[in-house]
Amino acid sequence: MFFRKLASRYSLANLPPVETARLRLTALAPADAEALRALTDDPAITSAVEFLPDPFTLKDARQLIGPAKVKTDCFLGARIRDNSHSGDLVAIVGLHLRGDHAVELGYWVGGSARGRGYGAEAVTAAIGLLRQRFPHRFVVAECRPENAASRGLLLKVGFRDTGDEGHRPGRRIFAYEPKPD
Repeated sequence: MFFRKLASRYSLANLPPVETARLRLTALAPADAEALRALTDDPAITSAVEFLPDPFTLKDARQLIGPAKVKTDCFLGARIRDNSHSGDLVAIVGLHLRGDHAVELGYWVGGSARGRGYGAEAVTAAIGLLRQRFPHRFVVAECRPENAASRGLLLKVGFRDTGDEGHRPGRRIFAYEPKPD
């Protein structure tokens, strides 16, 4: 048990599902490839997320989900839980281990789901999962300063702009600062 717990500090494998009032977040699986493609093949998303090709194809979706990346990179699918739209994929939250001290969080929200609070709800749930799994790691995100919607979401859920340049061109680093209990 000790070694399994120790190993989990260095891996995003086997993350448990997380439920919120409206969403269920689970690690993407091969069966999610078509839903991922449909959600992501949107120029508003592919132009904002540096590593996503445009167009975003089924092959790209399968590669993103691929099991080889699950130790240091994991993509969670956020699905609606209500009866009328149960299972609809509305957002993706990417989790990326960065060295021994940080985990980077990124996300995108499907077109019809934007502006409805799903992004903030999914990111907040993912942060809770990360804080449980990696209590001693910093949680960071990168955002273009001109991306008002993304910047607003990050600030709303507890990130602050560090003023530091990100690793990706034109982006700033945001650090999550948990609110005191």
